[in-house]
Amino acid sequence: MPSSKRLNIRYILMQAAFWAAFAAICAYQATLLLSRGFHNTEVGVIVALRCLAGVVAQPLLGSYADRHPDVPLKKIVSICLGAAFFAGLALMLPMGMVGTSILFIILGALEISAYPLMDAMAVQFIQAGMKLSYSFGRGLGSLSYALVCVFLGFQAGRFGVESTLWTHSVLMVALILTVLTFPRFDPAWKGSRETVRKPKNAWRLLRDNPRFAAMLLGILLGITAVLPMSNFLINIVRSRGGDEAHLGIALFLMAASELPAALLFDRLYRRGRAGKLLVVSMVFMTLKALLMIFTSAYWAVWLVQPIQMLGYGLFTPASVLYVSDVIDPSDQVKGQTLMMVASNGLGGVMGSVVAGRALDLGGVNAMLWMCVALGAAATAVTALAAWSGGRAART
Repeated sequence: MPSSKRLNIRYILMQAAFWAAFAAICAYQATLLLSRGFHNTEVGVIVALRCLAGVVAQPLLGSYADRHPDVPLKKIVSICLGAAFFAGLALMLPMGMVGTSILFIILGALEISAYPLMDAMAVQFIQAGMKLSYSFGRGLGSLSYALVCVFLGFQAGRFGVESTLWTHSVLMVALILTVLTFPRFDPAWKGSRETVRKPKNAWRLLRDNPRFAAMLLGILLGITAVLPMSNFLINIVRSRGGDEAHLGIALFLMAASELPAALLFDRLYRRGRAGKLLVVSMVFMTLKALLMIFTSAYWAVWLVQPIQMLGYGLFTPASVLYVSDVIDPSDQVKGQTLMMVASNGLGGVMGSVVAGRALDLGGVNAMLWMCVALGAAATAVTALAAWSGGRAART
């Protein structure tokens, strides 16, 4: 078994590389597509197709990993990322709606779908008794995302938004290298304390865990509310008199504010359940949308971004550990996959399509009011799931 120090260093590097590459392809995706002449509704559809591809691919990858424990997770992740790298290169070529959509589908099915498997790579070591700070690693991933967003803002301003695709390719190579060098997990390290049963299929897993299913519904609504404020942040900034450089600073503030939540998360988690922390995150996601409505200048948009700390910043580690709390060890990969499907998958699909249409029909504030309504519903559903029944037994 690797040393705790080596494991944490490798994990931090992997998180930093993933979120840096993710920033390069996703943070400026709306700006890129709008610069190519697509309308807001078309942008929403393309982004939704990317998310929908993840919805389809993530359960398939999760089920494959559960059924083939002899295949290292990092091998599956490396293959997915390698294919996504070539899709990113192809995206540099000029093409219309169909070609662009196909490449975004490939990126959604492979690059983004690899992330829950990366989470599962970490959870394997945690459940084997290794001390691995998931929240700290994820926090540094947010910092990496933030720094890349600032860099890309100035890069897009000087060389054009198309140049961000070259940065994405370079960062993808770095990500693949960090995955390949991550320690391989040996199933024997789990010990013989319990008999590992056959994993459940996704439907049975949800049927046997109604609280988990209810929490996924609440999270679906919450992410549908919050993702438009990042995917269409360029529209918000421009409506308040800003440009791509101001967008880069807004993205930096949004992502960097997640770091304090990551640093404090272990302490918060020890004092309460992950489910309750998810409810708190939904409250602040809703508050962010509400305050954004009353901004009138791009600098006011900057001032709202730190709310991300207790919104999405708290949501990410809490969602991973919530699965670890309530789902059997043999179903962890599938559980993490379902969480990703409900959040950045279906939530991304619904948020992108509805927000894009709302922008074309009613403008930025219409989209933000939609986010407030969805966030309020998400808070109610997650609260019901978190406080129903007894305390979940931690694995």
